[in-house]
Amino acid sequence: MIRLRKILLSNSFFYLLLLLTIIITLIRFNFPKKSVISLSDNNISGVITSIKYNGNVMSFNLKIKNNENVQCYYYFKNIEELTNIKNSIKLGFSVKLSGEALNVKDSRVDNTFSYSNYLKVKHIYYLFKTDNIIIENKKINFFYKIKNLILNYLNYFKSGSYIKMLLLGDMTFVSVDVIESFRKNGISHLFAISGTQVTVLADVVIKLLEKIKIKERNRYILVNIFIIFYMLLTGSPPAILRAVLFFLLSSINKYNYFYISNLNLFLLTLSITLLINPYFIYDLGFLYSYVISMALIMCSKILDNKKYFVSLFLTSLISFLVSLPITLYNFYEINFMSIIYNLFYVPFVNTILFPLSIISLFLYPVDYVLNFFIIILEKTSLYISSINFGRIIIPKLNIIFYVFYYLFLYLFYRYRKRLFLLIFITMIVLHYNFYNIFDFDYIYMFDVGQGDSILIHSKNTNMLIDTGGKVNHYSESWMKKENESSIAENSLIPFFKSMGIKKLQFLELSHGDFDHLGEAINIIDNFKVDNVFINEGYINYNEKKIIKRSNSIILYEGSSFSVGNFNFISINTDLNDENDSSTILYGECGDVKLLFMGDASVRSEEYILNNYDIGYVDILKVGHHGSNTSSSKEFIETIRPKYSLISVGENNKYGHPNKETLENLKDTKIYRTDQDGSIMFKIKNNKLKIETCSS
Repeated sequence: MIRLRKILLSNSFFYLLLLLTIIITLIRFNFPKKSVISLSDNNISGVITSIKYNGNVMSFNLKIKNNENVQCYYYFKNIEELTNIKNSIKLGFSVKLSGEALNVKDSRVDNTFSYSNYLKVKHIYYLFKTDNIIIENKKINFFYKIKNLILNYLNYFKSGSYIKMLLLGDMTFVSVDVIESFRKNGISHLFAISGTQVTVLADVVIKLLEKIKIKERNRYILVNIFIIFYMLLTGSPPAILRAVLFFLLSSINKYNYFYISNLNLFLLTLSITLLINPYFIYDLGFLYSYVISMALIMCSKILDNKKYFVSLFLTSLISFLVSLPITLYNFYEINFMSIIYNLFYVPFVNTILFPLSIISLFLYPVDYVLNFFIIILEKTSLYISSINFGRIIIPKLNIIFYVFYYLFLYLFYRYRKRLFLLIFITMIVLHYNFYNIFDFDYIYMFDVGQGDSILIHSKNTNMLIDTGGKVNHYSESWMKKENESSIAENSLIPFFKSMGIKKLQFLELSHGDFDHLGEAINIIDNFKVDNVFINEGYINYNEKKIIKRSNSIILYEGSSFSVGNFNFISINTDLNDENDSSTILYGECGDVKLLFMGDASVRSEEYILNNYDIGYVDILKVGHHGSNTSSSKEFIETIRPKYSLISVGENNKYGHPNKETLENLKDTKIYRTDQDGSIMFKIKNNKLKIETCSS
C-alpha cells in the first residue's frame, strides 16, 4: 500500500498514463472495430434502447451483439399505425427487424457536421431502414422499467420536455429555434447533462442520508451506487461519465488517504474515459466538459475566496477562453457577450431550473412554477439571440492553429507574462482577418441534392447563385416533411462562416423553381444579404415572398455587374417559360471564361447561339441538371467547355443526367455532385485548381 501511495503521489505517473492512453487511442483509430453487420444483412435483432418520433418517422437505437448499436428508421403508413406502435413498443423490448442496412453518409459540403463521427461515439457504424418490426420478447430488465416509468410519468407535465432535457439529456421535445438560440447565446452547455447535474444530485442524496444518520463512509458508497445508476439511466454521455468517474475516484482517494491532487485525478479520469471509448474525442460535450473542468481545477486558487459574482465572472471568463478554440474549430463563430449572458443564465439554470425539475418530480404543483421560469428562459434567449452585437464570424484554419491557442493560454497561466496573452490576442485578430490577408478567387458548387447552388468569391465579395431546396411531397400535417433539415442552415451558412464570409453582396436566383430558390428565405433570415437578383419574366409565388423580404432587383438581359475579379453579364431573355427564362450568366475572371445556365433549355441555347459570340468557355454549369432538354450537341460543340459541372441528386427520380447529354459532353471533364460531392475551382494566375468533397 505504501508503494502504491508513492506511485500515486508522482505527477509523472499520471502524465505517462495519459501519454500511453493517447498512443493506444491513435492505434485504435487506425485499427477500428469491425462491425458485426454488413450491407448485405436484411434482418437484424436486438434490444431497443432509445426511441424518437418525428412526424411519420420513428428513429430508434437497437443494441445488437458486441455492444454495437444500429440507428434504425421506420416510416409509418398512416396515423393509426403510428398510434398503435407508440402504444405497443417500449424501451427494453427485444425485436427483430427486416429491411436494408445502409452506410452512414456525411454531408458532402466542406466544413460541415460529420454524422459518421457523431455516430461512432455511440458505437454505430450502420443505419437500418426497416419495413417490419416483430416483437420477440416483451420482458425488460429493472433499468428499462424505471426509465419507461419516468418517461411516461413526465408526459403529464407541462415542463416535461425541459425536465427530460435537464435530467435525462433528451432535447427531442424542446423547440429547435430555442435550442439554436441557446447555441447562438453561448449558453447551450448549461442544458447538456454534465457534472453539474451529478454534483447537485449527489449533494441532495448525501444530505438526505445525513438526516437518517447514515455513516459518512456508507453515505459515499450509496451515493456512488446512485450516480452510477443515474449515469446508466441517461445513456452514459461522456460529460456524465467524466463526472461520475471523477466523483468515484475522489471517494476512493479520500477514504484510502492516497492524497492524489484533483488535477491528477482528472488526468486519470480522462485516461479511463478514452480507454472506454476512443471516439469520445469526436463528442463536443466531451471536449467542452474536459477542457473547461481541467481549466477550472488548474485555476482553483484564482477562484478561491472571491465574492460570489466575482467568482462567477472569472469562471465564465476562464470557461469562455479555454473553450474558444473548440467553438471556433466547430462553429466558426463566437459570441463575446456569452461571458455576460452566463452571469445570469448559470445561476438561473443551476439554482432555479435544475432544482425545480427535481422537486417537481415529487411535488406535481411545482411543475407550474417551473413552467413559468421556462417561459422566461425561452423569451429572453430568443430575444437575445436576435441581437448580433458581440457575434463574430472567424474562419476555419488548420488544426495546428488551435493547438497554438492552447499553448499560449497555458504559457500565460504558467508564467503570468503579458507577452503570451498578447500573442494569444494577436492570433485571434490574425485568425479573424486570415482570408482578407490570404484571399483567393474561387467557385464552389454545393452538393444540395436535386437542385443548384454555386458560390462565387473574390476580393471579399460574394455571390450565391441559387440556394437549392427540397420539395415537400407530403400533404398531411402529422407526416414528416421530406428532409426537414435546412440546406441553408446545415450546409450553406456553415460553409460561408468557415471561409470567413460575413455577408453575401449578391444572391442571384436563376428562376422561380423551388429546387433553385427554396432556401432563399432561410438565408435572408439567417445571414446578411445585400441584394437579391430575380430573373426577368413571370414572377411566381415563391419569388413574390422573397421580394417582400429583401432588396430585390430584376436582372434583365444585358445587365452587368462584378464580383471582385469576376465580371458577369446576363445573356438570357424572357421566353415565356420558367426554365427557358432562367437567368444565364456569362462571366470572365482574367482569361478564365464561365457560363452558368440555370435550368435553361435548348430554346435558350439557340437564342444565345443566334445573338452572342461567347467563344469557348472553361467552366460550364450544365443546364437543367443534365436533362435531355438542354446541352444540345450544337451548343456544346460551339462553346467547347473544358469542365462541365452537373448539379444533380443521387439516384434522383428524373434519371438526371441524361445519357444523351453525357454523350454530348464526352470531350469535356465532367464533375457531378452525385458522384464527386461539392466541387471547388480555385483560380490563380489564370490557372485552375480543382478540389472535391465526396463522403
